[in-house]
Amino acid sequence: MLKVCDELIRVLGIETSCDETAASVVSLANDSKPEILSNIVLSQIEEHAAFGGVVPEIAARAHVEALDGIIEAALADAGVDLSDIDAVAATAGPGLVGGLIVGLMTAKAIAAAAGKPLIAINHLEGHALTARLTEGIEFPYLLLLVSGGHTQIVRVAGVGDYQRWATTIDDALGEAFDKTAKMLGLPYPGGPNVEKAAAKGDASRFSFPRPMKGSAQPDFSFSGLKTAVRQAATAIAPLTEQDVCDICASFQLAVADAVTDRVLRALNRFRDEFPDATAPALVVAGGVAANLAIKQALEKLCLGSGFRFVAPPLKLCTDNAAMIAWAGIEHLKAGVDDDDAFDFVPRSRWPLDTISTPIVGSGRRGAKA
Repeated sequence: MLKVCDELIRVLGIETSCDETAASVVSLANDSKPEILSNIVLSQIEEHAAFGGVVPEIAARAHVEALDGIIEAALADAGVDLSDIDAVAATAGPGLVGGLIVGLMTAKAIAAAAGKPLIAINHLEGHALTARLTEGIEFPYLLLLVSGGHTQIVRVAGVGDYQRWATTIDDALGEAFDKTAKMLGLPYPGGPNVEKAAAKGDASRFSFPRPMKGSAQPDFSFSGLKTAVRQAATAIAPLTEQDVCDICASFQLAVADAVTDRVLRALNRFRDEFPDATAPALVVAGGVAANLAIKQALEKLCLGSGFRFVAPPLKLCTDNAAMIAWAGIEHLKAGVDDDDAFDFVPRSRWPLDTISTPIVGSGRRGAKA
């Protein structure tokens, strides 16, 4: 079992689960706030844009070419070398297995050569714990993870203590944004471009469904909404620029309404299960958390429900290595048994909650987060 003996902990984090090559050094001193000493992220958007999505083989090759330099830059920016590092943490899943292999094998080599502990991190755990890095939030809290590959509501009660309360039964929310963008001829990545078009649209023009709204179990569904968008676009084709903007605005409003309805169910459950929580919090993480309409709807919901709304800075909501390094520090502090990390095999599927019954979209599939 890994032990923390020094007053100052420094961890090198490595993230290669999808199409960002990232490395970071995060430190924590006793009785002080954690500090991100460096956080280097190299995006591959240009390499994948022509294909309308991430191509696993291209992503893995780009990680191989860039990772060594990214790690060197992270150490240099932090003003440390490997002898100053207490452990190496790397994303081991879920994600695209080619990228995971590159990152985890590199971390194993560095840790072995430098004689440092290795910590295999679940990518979703990195997102789940980021609010503790940025806001110092205390357990327990509720997490809404919304990204290209995952849409989940998770109860976070401690390091390694996660319970999935809801997930999508079909498409992840980020996937729904990307597919909607593709149907409407908007460029990749879809999410930001749908939001940009929606800002110029009339959200009342199209009446799209609010999937699962009103159902007792707070699961999500977005395939029917995606179908409704396609039918609306087909009915008025060829589309003008204003048509596209109006569809995007109507789609985004439907998503915001559906998400807030689902989250409200979870907030009520959290109140029931943790009646003594004096300052309950909803943490929103993942790339889709950058969508202003969804964020504002959730902020309003939390204000009316007596919950604190917490969204880490955008650069720490999308894929990054600072969250992986911090998760490594959390493992060290909690005394999590990572002694077998050198034998860990990258997992394209790795649910954060290993007890709940698996459902499509629950984090078992490797996809962008």
